[in-house]
Amino acid sequence: MAIKVNVEREQITVPKEILLFCKKITAATLNYLKIDNVVVTLILTNDEAIAQINKTYRKKKGPTDVISFAYREAPMPHGATKEHLGDIFISLETAQRQANEYEVTLKEELKRLLVHGVLHLLGYDHEQSQYKKRIMQKKEEEIMEKI
Repeated sequence: MAIKVNVEREQITVPKEILLFCKKITAATLNYLKIDNVVVTLILTNDEAIAQINKTYRKKKGPTDVISFAYREAPMPHGATKEHLGDIFISLETAQRQANEYEVTLKEELKRLLVHGVLHLLGYDHEQSQYKKRIMQKKEEEIMEKI
């Protein structure tokens, strides 16, 4: 089995071009990291939906840009296989705001968020310590340059 990336939409309409771009970047990130035989699900959503996820699972108020759920950290959901690496939720509304703020295209911001989300699925964490934050940032920058 090779890399499989499922892209879903939740409560929003997403152009096909963006769906295909997200799938391509996620697969390229996993390929670059030499991760094979996995399934990743991307869920593109809006601020309202991601704010609810943020509140429920992270106990944080308001929307965020990306939230990842690695299946290896929790019991496997019903129907998931061991190859299923996890789910990545991205708010397209927040991604667009951040793209405007950083003066980059939506695709460039989505690329950054997808790389960030994949790294979380693989165990990278930027909230535990400054040391781990630097490691994750360095890996993000490396991947962003290479893919």
